[in-house]
Amino acid sequence: MTNTPSQKIKLAKLERVNLSKHPVIKESWIQQQIADDPSILGLGDLILKDKERIQPRAGRLDILLQEPETKKRYTVEIQLGKTDEAHLVRTLEYYDIERKRYPQYEHCAVIVAEDITTRFLNVISMFNGTIPLIALQMKAYEVGNDIAIVFTKILDEVNLGLIDEDEEVQELVDRDYWLKRSSSDVMKLTEECLTIIKSVVPDAGFKYNKAYIGLTTNGYTNNFITMGPRKNYFVFSIRISSTEEVKKLIEESGLDVREHNRWGRYDISVQKSDLKDNKELIETLIRMAWEENK
Repeated sequence: MTNTPSQKIKLAKLERVNLSKHPVIKESWIQQQIADDPSILGLGDLILKDKERIQPRAGRLDILLQEPETKKRYTVEIQLGKTDEAHLVRTLEYYDIERKRYPQYEHCAVIVAEDITTRFLNVISMFNGTIPLIALQMKAYEVGNDIAIVFTKILDEVNLGLIDEDEEVQELVDRDYWLKRSSSDVMKLTEECLTIIKSVVPDAGFKYNKAYIGLTTNGYTNNFITMGPRKNYFVFSIRISSTEEVKKLIEESGLDVREHNRWGRYDISVQKSDLKDNKELIETLIRMAWEENK
């Protein structure tokens, strides 16, 4: 026998609210709700970096958010009602200003509006192949005497493909190809580095591609580490999260390291002395990266 509720339950119909015409709620109120709890955007566990951030000769950025671990920054611009060309231009301009002022961080533009039409979404999508851009549509509903706002991601950031994803179109070469492009000493260095990698991943091996030397593990491509031999050194590219622990290890090493890039990698210029003086550090980084990418 099926038990039925003693009281009949009615399905409540939510009434959509047009915030652009609301007599009380303003854009500043929306900003404050996001500032108080950035998680309502649905972009992860972000923290507030700044609000109404002054941009040189370009007004004020609504909200600047940041990921605690990777330090990736999100420039958020809000508009009540329909988005328009000015809203998009403003969002991209603030993103570009922040990116140029703080190039050590990865940046992403976030456009928020009540209504993003299909036509305008198509325009935004054209930028998304070259500019990391997220579009969020916010809808407000009356719930009793309160207002509930729901943010829906209708355009996500396009992540550029990783090296492994493009592996099938890479032209395969052999050791002699790289020997001619670099030198016998540098090739020996890469092989010494492979020995260090194999101390962590015993079944690791080289896969010689025309653009780089990649890795295989257990017979499959796994380019969590790649190498680019030059005449006097090789570029050791390692895919690893930019945590405080990793940054501290790298900063204290004295290695020639480029900033953590948008592909999630550190590129390290390695010479013979580096393998000797920093062998334990390199092995530690390999071990940490392998745990993330195996």
